[in-house]
Amino acid sequence: MITAAVLSAKDFRRTLALMVGLAALVLAGWLGGRVAERWALADLRRSATSALGLQVAALRAEMQTQSALPLALAADPEIERVVAPGPDPALVDGVNGRLAQIAAATGAAVIYVIGADGVTVAASNATAEKSFIGRDYGFRPYFRESMATGSGSQFALGTVSGRPGFYLARRLPRSAGVVVVKIEFDAIESAWRASRESVFVTDARGIVLVASEPGWRFKALRSIDEAERKRIREALEFGQAPLSPLPIHAVAEAGDLVRVGGTARPAWPALMLDAPIPGTEWRLHTLTPIAAAVQRERAQGYVIALLTTGLAWAGLATLMGRRRRMRIRLAEAAARREELESRVAERTHALSEANQQLLAEIEERRRAEAERERLGRELAQAGRLAALGQFAASMAHEINQPLAAIRSYADNTAILVRRGRIEDAAENVSAIGRLTERIGTLTRQLKGFARRASGRREPVRLADIIHGSLEVVSWRAAQAGITLDVPPPAPDLAVLGDGPRLEQVVVNLLQNALDAVTGRPDPWIAVRIEEAGERVAVEVADNGPGIPEAVRAQVFDPFFTTKSEGLGLGLAICRGIVEECGGTLGLRSGADGTTFRMELTRALAPPDAAQDSRTAGSLEAT
Repeated sequence: MITAAVLSAKDFRRTLALMVGLAALVLAGWLGGRVAERWALADLRRSATSALGLQVAALRAEMQTQSALPLALAADPEIERVVAPGPDPALVDGVNGRLAQIAAATGAAVIYVIGADGVTVAASNATAEKSFIGRDYGFRPYFRESMATGSGSQFALGTVSGRPGFYLARRLPRSAGVVVVKIEFDAIESAWRASRESVFVTDARGIVLVASEPGWRFKALRSIDEAERKRIREALEFGQAPLSPLPIHAVAEAGDLVRVGGTARPAWPALMLDAPIPGTEWRLHTLTPIAAAVQRERAQGYVIALLTTGLAWAGLATLMGRRRRMRIRLAEAAARREELESRVAERTHALSEANQQLLAEIEERRRAEAERERLGRELAQAGRLAALGQFAASMAHEINQPLAAIRSYADNTAILVRRGRIEDAAENVSAIGRLTERIGTLTRQLKGFARRASGRREPVRLADIIHGSLEVVSWRAAQAGITLDVPPPAPDLAVLGDGPRLEQVVVNLLQNALDAVTGRPDPWIAVRIEEAGERVAVEVADNGPGIPEAVRAQVFDPFFTTKSEGLGLGLAICRGIVEECGGTLGLRSGADGTTFRMELTRALAPPDAAQDSRTAGSLEAT
């Protein structure tokens, strides 16, 4: 009995699983069909939107080909004379013939000229049986609108020809009349029918004007009230057309899905899109059949969903079988994992000890790197102080001259005071003040050269940098008989950087140039200033022996020098200063000498540039 109960439970579970599987297949098929249907509609919408844009462009192009014709004809003097009282019959015949030629050339249905009283006086169809000449069109809205505003347009059914068309009107000079061009859309409607496209154009009231289906013309998308119908009939816009509704019915699920019921074929579902026609109040509508595409995609969705669900059930059955085998493997893997974990623990302990040792080495290396940077900064300061000796010798010579002059001025002032020459004595006192200011400037340069970097980056006049640098090295150059060719920079030329430190760079470059040309025949040193857009370059050139090509790449390295007495830090410090100021320092060298080029960013002159310029001038005069 127990065995029978167990077998019955198994059968029940199998039956339940089979029923659930069948239900899942049915549900998956239905969902797949719905999803495929939505995708198909989305593809159709994209395609129909692209086709709609092309249709609008084609119709707009057809209308624009005729839009400029009324304007051109309204300026024709012969047409203006035709509407005058008592025109020459020969002139009228000539204008009729020319209008016929223009209509044939441009594809216009008819071109005609209406007088101010509304009666046609000339037309391209003057020789036709249904000629417009003598017809009164004063009741037409396009005539009244053009006479009032200068131009007008209207789509209407021709009262004589019985053919619908778009009328473009333009007023003649001095309101003498109106010239009208009628456009018919037979070619476009034929093209729509030939391509089997359902397309129609409606005006602002929803009345169909142009359509691929001839029976839809002058029907309406929405109901027209009786007052509007009466106004349309009185204006003879569409003759006796009943303006009945189009056989298009919206589908409740979506705003752009409709059912189209025509007389020639049963109702069919379609996607209806519309877009405005630029320059008019019209809208172009397209109807895209969706039945075939949706049914095809729905069938494919059914098949794909059924196959996917079937494969999923087959995979589930396979997975259940694998789970039994997996449990056995997991037991074996657990034993191996325990053994592996013990090995990993041992290896992790060894790695932890190695990691601690590595961290200690990294910390030691970090301390060594910090010490190296500190020593580098100290050595850089030592290099500056080493150059301070040469700077101090130049300063002593520069200071001795003002001191001697001050002593002389002081003695002369005492004599002038005793003699009562107060004005001359006051002039001497002013001279003593200027010499004292000169000594103060020199001592400030000496302190600026010795101090550490300030980190400032501000506008500095280039004339001040060059002037301060020359005060340091000019005495040594004069003693050695070396020519310094330094044209004065423009007073308002300024660069961005730290003024005292940039002055140190120029002094160092000039000192190096003096060392290079000392003992050479006809030695000279030149300083050149170049301006290029937002950059300013300062070049220090000499006619020394040059730097060998093998060591040019090393001249800016710390502790590299070609001098017997030197630390090899000068150019390395100079490059660091220039780069901190946002510039570059480079060189070019050859047998005819060496040129160092420093490029900096141009800046606006500082506000006290004028005062500094006067101070520099007074120093030079002194």
